[in-house]
This record gives sequence, structure tokens and C-alpha cells, in this order.
Amino acid sequence: MHEHTFDLVIADPADPMHASALVDLLNQYAMDVAGGGQELPAEVKNNLAGALAKRAYTHILIAYDQGTPAGMVIAFEGFSTFACKPLLNIHDVIVAKPYRGRGLADRMLLRLEEIARARGCCKLTLEVLEGNIAAQKVYSRVGFQAYQLDPGMGRALFWEKKL
Repeated sequence: MHEHTFDLVIADPADPMHASALVDLLNQYAMDVAGGGQELPAEVKNNLAGALAKRAYTHILIAYDQGTPAGMVIAFEGFSTFACKPLLNIHDVIVAKPYRGRGLADRMLLRLEEIARARGCCKLTLEVLEGNIAAQKVYSRVGFQAYQLDPGMGRALFWEKKL
């Protein structure tokens, strides 16, 4: 197998080409067991790009392989009160099945780190399912680790309340 060169593009969800790639890649992720195993609802597919375009602190990277969308990272800028600086929370990391195992997630995450540093961010954050060992290996490889302030209090847990 020959080495692929991926083009990493800072995506604009208002651009129809980027919007199409964004929805397609996110839908592929949603149908994967790690993404819940179900296709995105039509309402989400039809409105996601426009909704993201309205959010000023959204950062989207799309990786293309000779024009074909191969992967994507979506992050949202937040704020660390303890550091009094912005942070980037990585919400989605997607590598299309044909491109897995080629280091693409690493490249996208490292590029997002460059963007975060340029914006003066103090850290990158993300959540990962306990059973998603492949993703955890990628995240560890590029420098992520479980979050804790004091070992006596344990690691942070991610909770939600659906509205």
C-alpha cells in the first residue's frame, strides 16, 4: 500500500463542498458503533452545516485524499476559568473506514493543536468512550491523558442531562 498525502483544510460550513463533506463524514461516524450505530436524522443532516456556520467559535478540519473526504475534527472554543484562557473542546474525531490505521487522526489532532496554540488556548479537551480503545491509543499517542486535579479525588467523569 502506498503512502497517502492528505490535504488538511480549515473548513467553512457555509461552503457547500465543505458542508456536504461535513454531513457525510458525521453520518458515517453516527452509523459506526462508536457513534451510536444510527444514521443522523434528516433534520440534523439538513440543518447542521447552517447551524455550525452561525457559531463563531467552531473549528472544523476536514482531511481530503485527492478530493475525497477522509476524516474530520470538529472543536468548539470554550474557556478555562482556572487558567483565564480559552480552550478547545474536541467534539468529534472522524476517520472514514477506508482511511483508518494510516495516522490521519494523529495528523488532524496535531494540526488542531497548532490552531489552539495560535489562539492562545491553554488546553485541548475531549471525551472518549471507555470501550473505544483504538481512539484512546490515538489520543495517548498525541499527548492526551485522563483529567484529574488531585489524585485523591480521582479522574474526571463526563455526565449529561438530556433536555
